[in-house]
Amino acid sequence: MKILLLSRYDHLGPSSRIRSYQYLPYLKSHGIDVMVAPLLGDNYIKNLYSGRRKQFGAIISAYIRRLGYLLKSRRFDLLWVEYEILPWLPAWAETILANLGIPYVVDYDDAVFHRYDMHQRVMMRVLLGRKIDVVMRRAALVIVGNKYLEDRARSAGAKRVEYLPTVIDLDRYRIAPRKKNPIFTIGWIGSPVTAKYLNLVSTALAEVCMNGAARLVLVGSGQVKLEGVPTEIHAWSEETEVTEIQSFDVGIMPMPDSAWAQGKCGYKLIQYMACARPVVASPVGVAPIIINDSINGFLATTIKDWVKALCDLRESYSLRESMGKAGRMKAEKQYSIQITAPLVVSLLMSIG
Repeated sequence: MKILLLSRYDHLGPSSRIRSYQYLPYLKSHGIDVMVAPLLGDNYIKNLYSGRRKQFGAIISAYIRRLGYLLKSRRFDLLWVEYEILPWLPAWAETILANLGIPYVVDYDDAVFHRYDMHQRVMMRVLLGRKIDVVMRRAALVIVGNKYLEDRARSAGAKRVEYLPTVIDLDRYRIAPRKKNPIFTIGWIGSPVTAKYLNLVSTALAEVCMNGAARLVLVGSGQVKLEGVPTEIHAWSEETEVTEIQSFDVGIMPMPDSAWAQGKCGYKLIQYMACARPVVASPVGVAPIIINDSINGFLATTIKDWVKALCDLRESYSLRESMGKAGRMKAEKQYSIQITAPLVVSLLMSIG
């Protein structure tokens, strides 16, 4: 079977790396040959995270390359699309493929439709507000990372919708002996795009960290300043991310209760749990599904909730241990590529 993977990003893009690239060795071992054709290269991600201006010449070149791949689409049994073929343009490409009888599978781990239907400009909402619905409806299969995305796909009239959680590879997330930190360490991993959500709990973090009782370690956040919170900022890399998380005592994921947040798939929670770390998160989107409250972590709504959860974990090593073990067990059973890879093969083969 030959598949053309039209991913959004190259290897530095988290969604592409996690939702498709990590499956490629397994697919190859099962006779599925995947040609990878990312729309945007790693330089785009580097510029995005550094705050530099977008290079529109490079973006135009990327669109031209993608059109070139579309002209070759008949050479493949199936197209595997991340989100959409041509962002910020109507669903012309998907419609043409469907009319030509060329099947495509489309994958979502984010509510990308809200970029259009909630855009601040009326003209964008009018022109593109229902674009992703068309993409979903024309697809042979829509793969989604949570129920919010599933509900949108079904309301759009998708022919077939399948759930595939965002997962980690247990071979990378091996259990390591826990080292006792001299200072209770609250950890967060992500990107500069989502680091702003830390402001939602800054007062709680300051209270927990008062008088040197705790510290905050951020991985991949870029420059962040939280008043009263002693903070270390570490650069992200795929080679070191597991080791970084293993240095945490607890992993956190504050999120706003917004439509965009509802589409998130909670990957950082799964990373923390795979490293046998307890978690504290806002009860938004998939968090209440991933977290069994008071078993593998805490769901925290108010600042008071956040302070209590973090203080309880700070004061009890045994609580951190028991929650960490419960989280690891859940990651192994529900959120690992070892569980989902056979499903991906089955889904792709069912279309091709």
